[in-house]
Amino acid sequence: MSLRPFALERYFGRYEFSVRHLLCASDCESRSIGELLELAGADPSVLTELGLGYTESQGDPELRAAIAGLYDSVGPDRVVVTNAPEEAIFITMTALVGPGDRVVVLTPCYQSLIEVARHRGAQVDAWPLAETAGGWALDLERLERLLAEPVRLVVVNFPHNPTGFQASREELEAVVELTRRAGARLFSDEMYRGLEHAAPKLPSAADLDRRALALCGTSKSYGLPGLRLGWLALGDGSLVARLLETKDYTTICSSAPSELLARLALGVGEELVARNLALVRDNLAATQAFLERWPELLDWRAPAAGPLAFPRLRSGSATAFCDRARREAEVLLVPSPIFDHGDSHLRWGMGRRSFGEALEALEAWLEHR
Repeated sequence: MSLRPFALERYFGRYEFSVRHLLCASDCESRSIGELLELAGADPSVLTELGLGYTESQGDPELRAAIAGLYDSVGPDRVVVTNAPEEAIFITMTALVGPGDRVVVLTPCYQSLIEVARHRGAQVDAWPLAETAGGWALDLERLERLLAEPVRLVVVNFPHNPTGFQASREELEAVVELTRRAGARLFSDEMYRGLEHAAPKLPSAADLDRRALALCGTSKSYGLPGLRLGWLALGDGSLVARLLETKDYTTICSSAPSELLARLALGVGEELVARNLALVRDNLAATQAFLERWPELLDWRAPAAGPLAFPRLRSGSATAFCDRARREAEVLLVPSPIFDHGDSHLRWGMGRRSFGEALEALEAWLEHR
């Protein structure tokens, strides 16, 4: 089966670098190499004198040790470094999923969490978040019904993209137990871990279940997407070789400069994440003030974690609204059809310093349209 076009990435490919304002970015405020080196207390020579040869396929040992330090029960030998989290998704699905398998995926979601499994010939069943008057919610009874038939992989994402939903610890433990009881593996996308502003931080799924795989990377919470570095953390060491055998057919190994900079970033990771969390909180407060001025525009489901929200337009088509905002105000928002989720929601991103200017541009357009 051929891969469908990646709707979100093609959307950004068309507009991200040509529009003036982004109100939909999923990443957080970035840093320059110079800022990162200064924050880490590293001399620039560590980068300028670095050799540009091949690196270890599994990832630089020092980097893997730094990553392992983020988990309670994952050692450096159970970490696989990848070229961006996207590669981690691809090699996981390729290594674990094939024709005839079933995969259950929490939706709406980042398209590759569904699409690569479909490409592998698996049947993919959506497990949709429930949209209630009080916000987004997990339907654990529906998950239990979905797991009544054989399932290979259950895919979750907390904090959630695009809604900003965060499961409770009890809910995550229930998902782990239901998945374990069904004989399936859990694949947990944890790219926004650490950006919890209205809910407690969850333990990693890799620390709750040795058969689970946890996905993370430098792009979101750390605000360093230009490093293109991701990783998988897992308790089951027998999977590492299978993942690396698959990676041999994608990129083989990662970039030496990116691995070095990622290791330095993790050394000051708490500072990087804290700054971005403070920025998200400030931008969330600005959003709340905006909503008070425009109560007729959006049906708001306040996010609990991460830089994203997924409000519903009170009337009209999200696609049409986003198209007009882009053309007339040069403000980019993502309409929900990009996520295969109707045509009434917008992805709203609050992780960048430029958020205030983008919000002002949107409001000026609303006042005069």
